[in-house]
Amino acid sequence: MSNSRNILVRSLFCFIAVLAAATAGAQDAQPPVAYASVSELNGILTQLKQTAQSMQSDLGKTRIEKWKTDGATKRQTLANVESIQRNLQSALPETIAQLNNAPEDLGASFKLYRNLDALYDVFGSVVESAGAFGSKDEFQSLGNDMTGLESARRAFGERMQKLAASKEDELTRLRAQVKTLSAAPPPPPKKIVVDDTEPPKKPAKKKPAKPKSPATTTDAPPTASPTK
Repeated sequence: MSNSRNILVRSLFCFIAVLAAATAGAQDAQPPVAYASVSELNGILTQLKQTAQSMQSDLGKTRIEKWKTDGATKRQTLANVESIQRNLQSALPETIAQLNNAPEDLGASFKLYRNLDALYDVFGSVVESAGAFGSKDEFQSLGNDMTGLESARRAFGERMQKLAASKEDELTRLRAQVKTLSAAPPPPPKKIVVDDTEPPKKPAKKKPAKPKSPATTTDAPPTASPTK
């Protein structure tokens, strides 16, 4: 059953990751988030924050060093508790803040759900060990926290599915619009008339030649006949 759940979760992660990447470019153009969506998210996050605070408090009260088990089990459980507390104090508040800034962002939603899934697995092993080796009060307190975590995780998972389906529908509409636009005949090209004919050049008028002045002839003086 656990393997089937892990396969289903991984498949959901892959689908949402691909869908988030496909719709990432359209985030800026999306309309404002609906009030119902914000209200639903706030309810889930409020429950999750309350559960996280209770988990930190109950883990701090758990005396693992007094459990009736071997040292290896105690060390492993203590390491798991430290990992959970770091997550609750740092990683979880950070992802919640990111989602508050973008309530329907698939990337931020995917990141929070993945974190919840990791918390659920590690905290579940601590609760199981508490039931086997801890006191009755420790097991009951941690068990109540586990129930709250599972409830918040399940509610957020259902929101993720609805959000992914909505984004998929939006992506399908966008693809249909693109297909319609690409199938429409392109507008006829505008005709640009270029008049590349030059008017014939008029022949250059030749200037009239100036009349040549007649050459002046000088009469040679008569040659004197020689006297005998």
